[in-house]
Amino acid sequence: MKTHPWSDALALATLATGLSEPNPRVGCVVTDPEGRVLGQGHTQQAGGPHAEVMALRDAQANGHATRGATAWVTLEPCCHFGRTPPCTDALLAAGIARVHVAGLDPNPLVAGQGAAALRAAGVAVEVLPETHEAAMAARELNIGFLSRMARGRPWVRMKIAASLDGKTALNNGSSQWITSEAARQDGHAWRARASAVLTGIGTVLEDDPQLNVRGIAVTRQPTVVVVDSRVETPVDARVFMPNRAVWLYNAQPDGPKHAALAARGATLHCLPDAQGKVDLAAMLADLAQRGVNELHVEAGHKLNGSLIRAGLVDEFLVYLAPSLLGQARDMAQFGPLTALSEAMALEFTSVDRVGPDLRIIARPPGQDKF
Repeated sequence: MKTHPWSDALALATLATGLSEPNPRVGCVVTDPEGRVLGQGHTQQAGGPHAEVMALRDAQANGHATRGATAWVTLEPCCHFGRTPPCTDALLAAGIARVHVAGLDPNPLVAGQGAAALRAAGVAVEVLPETHEAAMAARELNIGFLSRMARGRPWVRMKIAASLDGKTALNNGSSQWITSEAARQDGHAWRARASAVLTGIGTVLEDDPQLNVRGIAVTRQPTVVVVDSRVETPVDARVFMPNRAVWLYNAQPDGPKHAALAARGATLHCLPDAQGKVDLAAMLADLAQRGVNELHVEAGHKLNGSLIRAGLVDEFLVYLAPSLLGQARDMAQFGPLTALSEAMALEFTSVDRVGPDLRIIARPPGQDKF
């Protein structure tokens, strides 16, 4: 069954998940005037070819001429020299006559200039309306990159596994396992798409988690970020593993523990706020500067509450088990509120069954409008 080029381009872009960071996930399909596919590709690892170049190479490898052809690209082609030459140059050299773009790139180095350069060279360029199904899908796929470019901070997704009454652990800290194996495996897929996984020192000391992606083939493990105001991370913590970065954000000046953790491979960043804790907003801005697009939060109720109070959570990924725990630890510690009108309003974007559990994805209204 023949599919539409937009469906194929989006499927290709999905293949760049966990591969292209910090670059966006982009797919490209090149078709002839009759709609036959000549070549296709997606963005490779940073420093490698972009989607347009991969699609043109694929067409060439298949013996297809591309002069007069059409390119379908899920994000505006770049027009500047970075680690690779401009994709607009590659499209022009290949004789592409028409380019369909799912959305413009907010990167200040592009931001409409790619489409303008193609048009100036005589290429017909069509940019989908924001309400088009393919445009919305392409935007969701690159929500972290777009957030980093437009807002100067990553897209923050908070993952929570809880009982039906919203409890994430017993009062003694026991939490393994509230949700099912199916939910945990689904959670690993969300970890895999993130640039970095964030947790707090409380979770490190209590659970000693690995916070790596397991059960899914990945080309790289997400960076681990620990909010550790007093530099209490043990040097033998399981977050330290070969070929994975660990960034510790703290509020203390350099000391012997800093050197010991650095020797274990940690990078320490001191960003204190007025209360002597880590400045969370400054941390997010710093993470964006370091190329983090999506930040996946797996923390305890205290850090969760701090992020919520600061208005820094863009999306909630919540797994609810069909169980009740009663008096136990909550999802997040904030408040108390004095009126229902003070509640944090959310909109459900999806509710699905994952094994015996529910998976709910919710966002504050308008949080994704940037």
